[in-house]
Amino acid sequence: MFRGGIKYSLLTAASAVLLAACGAAQISSYSGGWYRQHSGVMPRDDGRIYVCHGFGCAYKTPVDFSFGQRAKLRKILAAGGRSPEAERRAIAKAVAWNEARVAPVVGSADDVGGYDLRNSGKQGQMDCIDEATNTTSLLLVAQRQGLLRHHDVVSPVARGFFIDGEYPHATAVVVEKQSGKAYAIDSWPRGNAKLPVVQDLDRWFAALPEA
Repeated sequence: MFRGGIKYSLLTAASAVLLAACGAAQISSYSGGWYRQHSGVMPRDDGRIYVCHGFGCAYKTPVDFSFGQRAKLRKILAAGGRSPEAERRAIAKAVAWNEARVAPVVGSADDVGGYDLRNSGKQGQMDCIDEATNTTSLLLVAQRQGLLRHHDVVSPVARGFFIDGEYPHATAVVVEKQSGKAYAIDSWPRGNAKLPVVQDLDRWFAALPEA
């Protein structure tokens, strides 16, 4: 991680590449641009998702939902129907469940959470781009099936581009329908099938601890 006053005019080639990789830190209701920019594949209308791994969506493994898995996802998210807060907790459980579900197909059971460049390029290992994309894919499937009552799924966002002294990092995002507040659903800091960090997006941008 770089510290100190690095001026924008002195942006290095390495940081420029990562700036392009993580994209602009703006909230957009349209996720298609994210997938195009990061070599991902949007989930199909029939629910098939393409799990990114190997860092930067180097590999994309198609994974379908069985009838039982669709029912399980519906049950997990239905438990959060009583309030936005409950739904965010249910979303976190759904993300962890989905990571466990796809692990045997993708080979991601031993995916390491957090900053771990040693595993760059390895199948089954995921960086923040992979994680943000995969979480968004799951949530788009849930949204299309009418399983989210209190939130809309929007495009992932990124923070930290070296020029502000922080390492680039991306997250999936949902927006609470009633309040309009955005929340990070960040599965990158923790290992496979662990509950993701869920926090107010302003706190996430400020790299503050989970409240």
